[in-house]
Amino acid sequence: MTKFRDAKIEVVSDETLSDNWYHLRKVTFDYTGSDGHTARLEREVYDRGNGATILLHDPKRDTIILVRQFRMPAFQNGHSGWLLETPAGLLDGDHPADAIRREVTEETGYRIGEVKSLFRAFMSPGAVTELVHFFAAEIDASVREGNGGGADHEHEDIEVVELALDEAARMIETGEICDGKTIMLVQWALARRR
Repeated sequence: MTKFRDAKIEVVSDETLSDNWYHLRKVTFDYTGSDGHTARLEREVYDRGNGATILLHDPKRDTIILVRQFRMPAFQNGHSGWLLETPAGLLDGDHPADAIRREVTEETGYRIGEVKSLFRAFMSPGAVTELVHFFAAEIDASVREGNGGGADHEHEDIEVVELALDEAARMIETGEICDGKTIMLVQWALARRR
């Protein structure tokens, strides 16, 4: 039995601070902890919707398909901003498997059918509501239906990158790949291969 069985959370107020790109809210709540003490707390919560990501693996070549694009928050934290990542995107009201198929086509030019659902994860639960659905699919990396590169109406500018799985693992160790969802999926693939 968990020590939090008697804990309670009562939301007092939920104030919108910004609804520009996504939604930033300030939530005030009464938190009754495991010791029975109640405290009034405030937290900022960033709601950008839920998302999906996928590891595209070519088993014949033992390669994976990643995308490189500019990420302003990484840039603001001292990185170049150009992150190498697994294809991903927001669900936008779609079923996670349908959303990831859409994102793969937009970002990479590959068209995928069956996807394997792996797990779900909150990537930054201290501040962000987003729940990410993780998938894997096998592809033939030599067969692409389009160029990918992202959706023009979203001003995406994406480079499609094919890497050996072992090279991707090395790039995690050197810090060349530093995106959390990508690290998780590459580690999943390496563990599965063993």
